[in-house]
Amino acid sequence: MFGDLDGNAKKLWSMAGLGTPMAIRVAATLRVADHIVAGKQTAAELAEACGAHADTLERLLRYLSVRGVFARDDEGRYSLTPLGQPLREDHPAKARAWFDIDGMGWGELSFVELLHSVRTGEAAFPKRYGREYWDDMRASKVRTESFHALHGADVAARAPGIVAGFDWASLGKVTDVGGGDGSLLTAILKANPGLRGAVFDMPDATPAAKQTFVEAGIDDRAEAISGSFFETIPSGSDAYMLSIVLHDWPDEDAVKILRNCAAAAGPDGRVLIIETIGDGEETHTGMDLRMLALYAARERGVADFSELARQAGLRTVDVHRAGPSAIIELRAA
Repeated sequence: MFGDLDGNAKKLWSMAGLGTPMAIRVAATLRVADHIVAGKQTAAELAEACGAHADTLERLLRYLSVRGVFARDDEGRYSLTPLGQPLREDHPAKARAWFDIDGMGWGELSFVELLHSVRTGEAAFPKRYGREYWDDMRASKVRTESFHALHGADVAARAPGIVAGFDWASLGKVTDVGGGDGSLLTAILKANPGLRGAVFDMPDATPAAKQTFVEAGIDDRAEAISGSFFETIPSGSDAYMLSIVLHDWPDEDAVKILRNCAAAAGPDGRVLIIETIGDGEETHTGMDLRMLALYAARERGVADFSELARQAGLRTVDVHRAGPSAIIELRAA
């Protein structure tokens, strides 16, 4: 495209071109990798399995083969390369589900409206879809289930560090605010047999949490309570944790959530912010832009969270390392 232009222009084009990321996401949505593993090898066979247009799918597969995602032999049969293996549904990285445009991957398409966010400071998602992220997600059972499943898997991966990073046994009861399917609370309770707990989340999440507790054999000391953390959070726990919750919300909303947690915790309870924070202050720039595009939110460091806590009537008393996460311990100011 750039002819004899210098290499930097070509590099910029390779970085800015939308073709490759969209081609990968379409292949993920159509579950091409799974169909190849199941024995479908030609574009015609794959198109029938995917419910796609054969000639157009062939063009997509050729494009991704040139880029090393698939391999194509002289007879037009496709196979998975090492690069393409994560597109299998059963791959532990869960990349296919994250890329699936019909599921969690739909939110990433709001990046095409990033200019709107940069000009206004507002989320790009409503500009593209006509309503806020959470409203649009809950309008689809597929997206809602995908969200809770993937976030549950992410929490489960981070859980060992969180379980080891705090003295959970010093508590009598802990409430996981926005705790989704209960994966994190389950890990904490299983490691601390004397501890009780609750997940407090929206009604679309709590059935999965209840099922998680039953399957883990802890339903006698774990409960799932439906409600909104923008309203009243049930009191009665020694600590209220917010795991990867606040980075989904702008400052004003984050303060409201913290203020409601503080009210539930009372003067003697604790609020625990759990976020993925490198050295305490450095933020992941890619995730930061994603939070902007989806929610008009942001990634934050310990100092940022401490300031939000101050506005909510809380103070930071300790920061506990917990694997890739940090547990910021707050008490009443």
